[in-house]
Amino acid sequence: MPKKYRVRYFIHLAYNGTAYHGWQRQNNAHTVQAELEKCLSLKLGETISIIGCGRTDTGVHARNFYAHFDLETYNQTIESMSFANQLNRFLPPDIVVYRIWEVSEKLHARFDALSRIYRYYLHTEKAVFEPHSYYFPQKLDLQQMNKAANLLLNHTDFTSFSKLHTQARTNNCQITYAHWTSHQNQLIFEIRADRFLRNMVRAIVGSLIEVGLHKGSPHDFEQLILAKNRNAAGYSVPAHALFLEDVIYPPELLQTH
Repeated sequence: MPKKYRVRYFIHLAYNGTAYHGWQRQNNAHTVQAELEKCLSLKLGETISIIGCGRTDTGVHARNFYAHFDLETYNQTIESMSFANQLNRFLPPDIVVYRIWEVSEKLHARFDALSRIYRYYLHTEKAVFEPHSYYFPQKLDLQQMNKAANLLLNHTDFTSFSKLHTQARTNNCQITYAHWTSHQNQLIFEIRADRFLRNMVRAIVGSLIEVGLHKGSPHDFEQLILAKNRNAAGYSVPAHALFLEDVIYPPELLQTH
């Protein structure tokens, strides 16, 4: 009888999170992970468990998301492009697989990621073609918002912006970039960090909007950080305008082997 062996694969995908209760598999909830595991298991003929590069909250989207899974096999291998095409015909239209490739069994989609990039989209004038942008028709002071956002880089404990009662072992994150830009009637907030807490980006954006409305100053924003108290921070903006834009890995990991 031939010897059974394990092969690890990375998968690069994107999804529209509108219809899902986030990435992570949950009991009695429709999630991206569960949908992808179901399709992979049916196509490969064995139960497949996926490890994602992180988790996105309910209604949040991902332009670039990475995960890995192990295939227990005698001689079955996956041809990247043809299998991705087959899987895309099987998956719902709001999930797309770009490619699948074999990697070393030591590589890990979550732990080998160097950083994550999120963007939040906000538009200040009514627009019928902006379903994934937050309509906010009030004047905002972008200069003050960026002064406040820059203060995030001086801190690591973001308890004030974390959802309460999570299972996170630490609320420490290393933010390396946080900045608002303006394009016509749209404002875009980009933030990069080694990791993010649940609800963190949406709570930060809500608090920065308060600064932009002159309901608080950059100094007040920094005091929110130092308070380490979620009740001290601003409201959480809607999820539909938040995207996990990219996940950064060592370049050699994303090469096809």
